[in-house]
Amino acid sequence: MSGLRVEHPRHYGRWIASIIAVGILALILFDILGNPRFYWDVVLEYVFSERIVNGFLVTIALTVASMTTGILLGIVLALLQVSKVPLLAALANLYIWFFRGTPLLVQVIFWYNIAALYPEITIGIPHVVTFVTLDANQIITPIMAGLLALSLNEGAYMAEIVRAGLIAVDEGQREAADSIGMSKARAIRRIILPQAMRIIIPPTGNQAIGMLKTTSLVSVVAVPELLYTAQNIAATNYKTIPLLIAASLWYIAATTLLSIVQYVIESHYSKGAGPKSGQKLGRLILDNLTTWKGRQQNPQGTTPNQGKVAEGATQS
Repeated sequence: MSGLRVEHPRHYGRWIASIIAVGILALILFDILGNPRFYWDVVLEYVFSERIVNGFLVTIALTVASMTTGILLGIVLALLQVSKVPLLAALANLYIWFFRGTPLLVQVIFWYNIAALYPEITIGIPHVVTFVTLDANQIITPIMAGLLALSLNEGAYMAEIVRAGLIAVDEGQREAADSIGMSKARAIRRIILPQAMRIIIPPTGNQAIGMLKTTSLVSVVAVPELLYTAQNIAATNYKTIPLLIAASLWYIAATTLLSIVQYVIESHYSKGAGPKSGQKLGRLILDNLTTWKGRQQNPQGTTPNQGKVAEGATQS
């Protein structure tokens, strides 16, 4: 009895769709690259210019500072939300409700004009003793106003992300920590948070990528970040589109790098939680290579395992 022959169906529709998609993409790229109105020479001239690079560094600094502050604030708010003290939980929910309910652009402008409400910032006990008095106009600079708005707003969104991760951890983990005499703070730090990270990391990575582009909102208060710098240059040479393209290239590069960092962190915290998307892709490629090698060694269309199965069936 001859071995079983495996017939692989030919998916002509997939090939036709792929060829059409590649053709459309090639036409779009050809039109964009061949259009002289894009002024690609101007793009190449300014994409690595000192002013654009400095603006990009300001954008990165704002992103890192805002995300770091937002994550720390989000953790505190999430812990207050799940606490058993009703007043603390209510205050945390009120904070989240307010900052998620108002547009970020409004918050940026509000903090920029906070000196109109509080010309002086005092540190001390109200109406009792004052330790330090500061001039609000000197403290709340444009970049400080942008940082405050981005950080406080991000803290509200991160609180919900962290809370979702905390409540996703099985209650038995908390009971096990209590049974061995762990304090609640230590249990959260050593048991709950590490397990919750699997759920927290993916949306946090998305928030970081979103924050990178959201920093462009602070251009309205003249913070010299990437978009504001590109707009300033365009105001002098009237090449708005090329400058926007130059800025976009830096945003795309930074987004790609953040995506890679996100994948590495996800891989670290997902150990033992099943195959990840990257592992699935690698396994698929490996399986295809193994199947191809088996076909080369068995031209009749059977893999070594299939031949053994067929041989065993014949003997039986």
